[in-house]
Amino acid sequence: MQKREELYRGKAKTVYYTDDSDKLILEFRNDTSAFDGEKIEQLDRKGEVNNKFNHFIMTKLEEAGIATQVEQLLSDNDSLVKKLDMIPVECVVRNVAAGSLVRRLGVEEGESLTPPVFEFFLKNDALHDPMINDYHIMSFGWATEAQVCEMKKLTFRVNEVLKTLFDDAGMLLVDYKLEFGVDNTGALVLGDEFTPDGCRLWDKETRKKMDKDRFRQGLGSVVETYIEVADRLGLKL
Repeated sequence: MQKREELYRGKAKTVYYTDDSDKLILEFRNDTSAFDGEKIEQLDRKGEVNNKFNHFIMTKLEEAGIATQVEQLLSDNDSLVKKLDMIPVECVVRNVAAGSLVRRLGVEEGESLTPPVFEFFLKNDALHDPMINDYHIMSFGWATEAQVCEMKKLTFRVNEVLKTLFDDAGMLLVDYKLEFGVDNTGALVLGDEFTPDGCRLWDKETRKKMDKDRFRQGLGSVVETYIEVADRLGLKL
């Protein structure tokens, strides 16, 4: 499958057309950014690590009966994916208080959340991805009521699968974001990526941060820690 013209370039990934109108190529780059692009660096091997990590996680979710966009690895940095009509909404689940939840509500970082907290955010860099709710999504036509319900159900199902996966590897799945799209049959499908760039992972015993907060907070060893996460899961990179 050959790359054709560029469809979209994000902060860390580029999407390309292919000869098949229902397939795209997702390229994971070494670009790493934080704070809406205010902090940007190139980290060696980061694109390769995230590409293979994403394929590993999406395969686990497929095995659990959750439809994903990913079809196959094409190279170190490229994956073949289904073309989706993406819904411009991020679905966030929080199992432990961290990040913006701590800043917004003044709660203590590390507090366990039972039940987990679910939040919607609008994907809009210019507006800094504001929090929204079901009514915003339906009123502005970003998704239907049925799709909203399905996104919530699938996001919590992902939580069940991945919390166990990471727990068994000695890690806490603190929080994460998911994005969904609609395929050519009208089905809702998990799209984009699941990597340490888009979730928070802590060591279960030490609470060492093993995700993109290492880059945001200047903790160092970003890619090395991503590789450690993969190794604990049984993915050798």
